[in-house]
Amino acid sequence: MPPAAALFAASWLALFSITPFCPAPLSHAQDAAPETVSIAGPLELDPLLQSVEQARVAAIDRARPSAVSVFVPGGGGGGSGVLISPDGFALTNFHVTSPAGTFMRCGLSDGRVYDAVLVGLDPVGDLAMIQLLGRDDFPYATLADSRQARAGDWCMVIGNPFLLATNLQPTVTWGILSGVGRYQYPSGTLLEYADCLQTDASINPGNSGGPIYNAQGELLGIVGRCSFEKRGRVNVGVGYAISINQAKNFLGYLRSGRIVDHATLGATVTTDPDGGVVVSNILESSDAYRRGLRYNAQILEIDGRPVMTANDVQNVLGTLPSGWRVPVTFRYDGITKRVPVRLMGVHRQDELLAKMSSALPPPPPVPDQPEDEKDAEENAEENQDDTENDDEAPQPPDPKRPRPPSPHGGAKPAIPKSVSDLIIPRRGYANYHFNQVQQDRFIDSLRNQFPADQFPADAESNSTAWTITGKTGEAEVKLSVADDQFAILVGETAMQATKRSELYDAVDTDSIAGILPALDAWRTMLKLGPQKFGEAYYQGTMPLGGERPLRDCMIGLYGDMEVRWLSHPESGLVECVEVFADRDSDPAELWIRREGESISGLELRYGTDVALDVSISDWKQTETAQP
Repeated sequence: MPPAAALFAASWLALFSITPFCPAPLSHAQDAAPETVSIAGPLELDPLLQSVEQARVAAIDRARPSAVSVFVPGGGGGGSGVLISPDGFALTNFHVTSPAGTFMRCGLSDGRVYDAVLVGLDPVGDLAMIQLLGRDDFPYATLADSRQARAGDWCMVIGNPFLLATNLQPTVTWGILSGVGRYQYPSGTLLEYADCLQTDASINPGNSGGPIYNAQGELLGIVGRCSFEKRGRVNVGVGYAISINQAKNFLGYLRSGRIVDHATLGATVTTDPDGGVVVSNILESSDAYRRGLRYNAQILEIDGRPVMTANDVQNVLGTLPSGWRVPVTFRYDGITKRVPVRLMGVHRQDELLAKMSSALPPPPPVPDQPEDEKDAEENAEENQDDTENDDEAPQPPDPKRPRPPSPHGGAKPAIPKSVSDLIIPRRGYANYHFNQVQQDRFIDSLRNQFPADQFPADAESNSTAWTITGKTGEAEVKLSVADDQFAILVGETAMQATKRSELYDAVDTDSIAGILPALDAWRTMLKLGPQKFGEAYYQGTMPLGGERPLRDCMIGLYGDMEVRWLSHPESGLVECVEVFADRDSDPAELWIRREGESISGLELRYGTDVALDVSISDWKQTETAQP
């Protein structure tokens, strides 16, 4: 039994041991005179019960300041959220932010209302990131490890049910985790809850997007869906929350300002009647196939998590972003392998945007043109089933029972300039502004990794060239990269090109010359920066070679190739540059070794094979002014 559960069990025993219940005999009860009970002093509780109650109150006090009440400006609805950083970044549901668009008002238990701006969206996982503005010292939640949660653990939900928190004091409900690792099939065509938490803590419309905490006040997940009675939308003690571990996987993607997708293996699986999960079909173009996964192979683990059923596989994959590379362990022909596999996206970008658009709720009713309540109810029933999203939807005004004043006001206000300055619309993005912020951070960090005199402020006006010398084994290596000259010399083997388009074949054929486009893309990004490199954007955070910690990932189109820079999240140092010539083949991976801050070696890989390993003795850059 978990320690918290044991403590509460002991407290109940202590409570019932205070005054034993002894019923009086039933015979002649009507003639018995009532007894007078006198209490000499205040009731004294068992110290154990007192400590349990004090711990519960303390946990609520720790958690409550980070809970957010979300209001759509103009009375269009609302929900809940939770702060996760001191600079105001908060998580909520996609279906909570949808009616608001890019701007909303948020209240905290300190009694203050803050403007907030949309950052990023995960419409498949029903997550959204927003940023509250006006402070850099917001109270924020401590993130738990939701994989340690177990059915029966005590938990609490803090939020804004029925938009009751117009006084900015959120509602607290208490209960237990009824189940973990639940899978909820997509609602409609998009929303999917994988590996989620189930609770009997009271959840109602308006709790959507809010936090569920453990008994210590640590954030376990984001409340999302709830099962209601068919017609009444009454809580029946079956609510679901997105695990905080899933949210952690998507934090970097959401900070990118993009509209992001979830992952798939590129294979279908079934549960074997004899036990285990086996591949029933697989795409030959998938990375899983290139790593050796085949029809009828048994999958044992994905991303370090054991899988025994097809449901287990979907529960793991549903918590991972598209494009991630994670370790997969499988058995085929009696041989067990553990290999890093690049995951595919569930949707194409256009498909995801189309489905997201169809999943958006209708605009809120115009206040002076209320809908007929009966028609509104019938329309709602046509679009909802027993398992619904629980955000508080906009309702027509009732003149007999006016709603109390709320932070969203009575009319939709203009977006404040402090918010509008942080909004840049662009297709495929929830808010492109935040991607630009990450791009600027990336290029500043990248340029700091080279001496300042190598990349002066006017470097863009100059023609730069890199000359790198070293050894691979006993053979001498010389690499030359310039705007119109690319060459590699390994011993007596030489390859060269005068056009970037010629480097495409080097990557496509797994040649050692694949090191050249990686170096040139790196050099060009340093020189031009992401804004002039071409189409470039910050992807988010992902594993490197399938292993954590998560690295920052910047992507740029380099001719007909795609380049990825993966940098350490703390130092900002580039650790790997990947060049994709074709999605159906392995990229050229340039891994960078360092001694301190100095680059000591370069390793070229394709998949899990090393094509070239160079120990560097000298790295020079020359610059010549362009005519």
